Amino acid sequence: MPTRLLKLVKEGKPYLTVILLQFGYAGSAIIAKNALNHGMSHFTFAVYRNAFATIVFAPFAFLLERKIRPKMTLSIFLKIMLLGLVEPVIDQNLYYTGLRYTTATFATAMCNVLPALTFLLAWILRLEKVNIKRIPSQAKIVGTAVTLGGAMIMTLIGGPTIGLPWTKHHPNITTTATSASPIELQPIKGALFIAAGCICWSCFYNLQAITLKTYPAALSLTCLICSSGALQGTVLTLVAERGNTSIWVIHWDTKFLSYVYSGMVTSGVGYYVSGLIMKEKGPVFVTAFNPLNMVIVAILGSFILSEQLNLGRVLGGAIIVTGLYLVIWGKSKDQQSSKSISSEVAAQSDEPVEKETAIKSSNQAKVGDEAV
Repeated sequence: MPTRLLKLVKEGKPYLTVILLQFGYAGSAIIAKNALNHGMSHFTFAVYRNAFATIVFAPFAFLLERKIRPKMTLSIFLKIMLLGLVEPVIDQNLYYTGLRYTTATFATAMCNVLPALTFLLAWILRLEKVNIKRIPSQAKIVGTAVTLGGAMIMTLIGGPTIGLPWTKHHPNITTTATSASPIELQPIKGALFIAAGCICWSCFYNLQAITLKTYPAALSLTCLICSSGALQGTVLTLVAERGNTSIWVIHWDTKFLSYVYSGMVTSGVGYYVSGLIMKEKGPVFVTAFNPLNMVIVAILGSFILSEQLNLGRVLGGAIIVTGLYLVIWGKSKDQQSSKSISSEVAAQSDEPVEKETAIKSSNQAKVGDEAV
């Protein structure tokens, strides 16, 4: 019984970890949106966020990965610089620019294209095994499409408002409570920025999975990505916001909270944990849970920000969970089949050795009989 329990805990650890990671991402979206509403620059946000992550995690990476950290080569260096450019600089600036023009719920809903983009790119790069004739692969494809459809339903379909006890005393608050004033909201413009950011994010996940094969020190890689992102982001900010020194000032307010929280959770822990899970499950598994982020934001928004839930959000959330289950089921079946195939190959490779050993022993026995 204890052995079965340990096996169950070991198998369920990646799933629980990714779910907890989505809670961290949801908190980052709400805090960052609040800070953007108070005038935070998305350029300095990307710089400070990654700088804080580097400062906090660098000592741990230096001490814990001294023996497993491989030597730096030109190929690895270029990959790290590209990783620092694609996600910490380009993606984050595009995403938070889009977030400024929309709401937290809308932004997280748009990010549900990420699993589909990552799946397609991983399929092209052969990081994800897909056999359209097999049911598990069909389940992954259908599940990805279903999660995307659920996200669209959650975004586009409203329906009657569901009266919750903790929101009834705020009848006038709408789902744009976390957004800027209605004049500043530009959903189409924001959606384009967020969609472009998601393309960069999917490229980042796949490139991270490729880099980890030659640079397996995940914590050191996280620090190098954040430091290179902070450096490149500083150059971009100095060019884009030249002469505007006020954006660099740090105060003890929601802006500082967003720097620290996003740096610690979304950049530091997020990159590191995603890398560990990618080694075992691949980049598609990590992003497959991203639709939960929108569900969590919608629920937390109803509690913290008194946002109203409507039927469209609840229906879309249920569809997202269904699609997520299909993707997880397909991944688990693929892993089981790959394990059985590898065990069969190992058994077949052992057979010639066993036969050769048996022949040698029989020959030795014959020689002994002849000598007698």
